[in-house]
Amino acid sequence: MAIMDINKNHEVLFSNFKYDPEVYYFLYCGDIKAYYLNRLLQEALQVKFSGREVRFLAVVPDFFRQYDYQDVIVINPAISRHQKCSIDTVNQGNNDISCRISSADFMTAVSSSSALREHIDTILQNQDNLYIYLFESVQEMTLDEIDCVSILGPDRALSIECNNKILQYQQVAGLVPTAEHCFCDDVESLLRTTKKLRRKWKNGIFISCAYSAAGSNSLVSLNQEEVQTWSVGKEGTFLVSRYMPHTLDPTVLAVVANESDVYIAGIADQSIEDGNRFVGSTYPSMVTPYQKKQLNRYTVLVGQMLGRLGYRGIFGCDYIVANDDTVYFIEINARKQGTTLEFCYTLEQGLPKGTPLLPELEYYAVTENRFPDNCIELQATYDSIYWGTHNYKALEQKRTKGFVPNNPYERQSFAKIARGDLKNDFVVLEHVGTDFIVMPGTFVGRVVSVAENRKNMETGLRQGVGFIKQTIEEA
Repeated sequence: MAIMDINKNHEVLFSNFKYDPEVYYFLYCGDIKAYYLNRLLQEALQVKFSGREVRFLAVVPDFFRQYDYQDVIVINPAISRHQKCSIDTVNQGNNDISCRISSADFMTAVSSSSALREHIDTILQNQDNLYIYLFESVQEMTLDEIDCVSILGPDRALSIECNNKILQYQQVAGLVPTAEHCFCDDVESLLRTTKKLRRKWKNGIFISCAYSAAGSNSLVSLNQEEVQTWSVGKEGTFLVSRYMPHTLDPTVLAVVANESDVYIAGIADQSIEDGNRFVGSTYPSMVTPYQKKQLNRYTVLVGQMLGRLGYRGIFGCDYIVANDDTVYFIEINARKQGTTLEFCYTLEQGLPKGTPLLPELEYYAVTENRFPDNCIELQATYDSIYWGTHNYKALEQKRTKGFVPNNPYERQSFAKIARGDLKNDFVVLEHVGTDFIVMPGTFVGRVVSVAENRKNMETGLRQGVGFIKQTIEEA
């Protein structure tokens, strides 16, 4: 389904949503990479609302050539701004623009969308409440101020607080091991402190703003010139920590239900490039059994701390395993991880049929302050499946000259590998499409590789990335 026409007020870039008054809806707002995660929540709610079909309306910022998804609305004001200023200077109007938008700007646009609010009014004429499911709870999401609308996830204000790196390190002090670190209140203090510390932190210095993700707003510094350049125009308090040479970057996905109950979904290894730029993950993690116990224990302690603050829902914890095998805490991601869906598909194969998956656990955590009675954790790494993900991001402006169709059968691939029907498979997801100008920082596509062993999984990742590379050229 091609998308060429933008509506008159440039608010909605694309929509294929057709309301059915017989259906019970929930609303998803976030990146399209989590679209299929909503299918799992849909299945859980279908059991709860057994007398009525359950569906979801997905509001996403991702601007593609075509959408093989049901009930999608695309809102991204950054697209309109780029198209307006680029017709003469970039592409003479011959190409569409694909660009990222911050969560804050996206949620601001979503919350103020008159078209979406009309849909919400219509939906509430035929159901008593409307849940909003979010990839990340942010302050700018205000649709829950509408009567009978509520967020099915962590509290917005609390999520902002829990994602603050400065507050994280203050809260976990004494709970989990961290690398040597300090805080700098401004750029002047940052420059002075890093210059002094560089004499003894010879392997480098890691610097982060209070809020950073996937390499943005952070730096692994080897010299003062890098700090000087990076810090221009930045404000606020900075986290400054000793860079630890390390062998692994494990990340733990979990759910917190209350002050004591924390569910561990699993451990994956992050793929990090240029010291701090996240590009994907692989499972199972290569940590030792003892390190796995440490990681699980540390994450439970962090989750209980979040629970005491009032946080309810999915979160992740990132760590490193230093060269001396010591595990160090890096950060909390008080939101869903990019690999939440892959963990769900893994649990679906490794646990008894009917066991609640992560969206259902989050539903119970938020609405009932507990986990359901049939909640079960994997007691050991499920090594019948190896999977890896790779997010292919344009680091500079690119043009797409081809297209990799979206593969909707990732869930089936996990099942076939687990049964032994396939030895390996990979899917390319969320490719933007052909004839796009892709702005720096934008994802061109994503690869998920599933296999019976690590070697085949890694081969699938390379093949999938190769497919994406063939579709891009210099702009």
